[in-house]
Amino acid sequence: MSEDLINLIVELQENETIELVRKKVDDGEDPLKILDQVRKAMAMVGELFEKKEYFLPDLIMAGEILRQITEILEPKLKTSTKVKSLGKIVLGTVFGDIHDIGKNIVRFMLETNGFDVYDLGIDVPKEKFIEKIKEVNAEIVALSGFLTLAYDSMKETIEEIKKAELRDKARIMIGGGQIDESIRNYVGADAYGKDAVEAVALAKKWVGAN
Repeated sequence: MSEDLINLIVELQENETIELVRKKVDDGEDPLKILDQVRKAMAMVGELFEKKEYFLPDLIMAGEILRQITEILEPKLKTSTKVKSLGKIVLGTVFGDIHDIGKNIVRFMLETNGFDVYDLGIDVPKEKFIEKIKEVNAEIVALSGFLTLAYDSMKETIEEIKKAELRDKARIMIGGGQIDESIRNYVGADAYGKDAVEAVALAKKWVGAN
């Protein structure tokens, strides 16, 4: 059954996926176990995208399937035992960019791995990041951006974090689009993640949970 769910998600079979998730929930399967299967499937979708076997419309469909699954599982997760938080992460798509599919997948993966994620949404002004980092005392900041113009926004946001004297208190990761080491260096981030799986690995490493 677990392989069935993974395959259905990877094949982007929306109706069949949702039907199976509902059945699993009705049968009393642990929601965290279901999330683990979803996480594996989403990682595979990401790999297919990287190999150029899947394209943006496929990612959009995967994001929609993910949204519906989280809606079904959220009430069950709230009633299950809360795992001790690994840390607080402020996440958002930087100003000037409105892409959020990748960001939403990253948030989902981080949350299911035990992090408290404060998602600020899309087109987020620099000041909003500063406010939230101070408010929650975040250990990690995750900046997302798909467009090339987002690189300057990331750079400006990180400079603002420095000005607010928060740079030494929070590690910063970036992701989205064609980000590589040269972009990481340009914007002044600590690291970049090619996908949600890497984002989780980085966050765990930074809080000593690996």
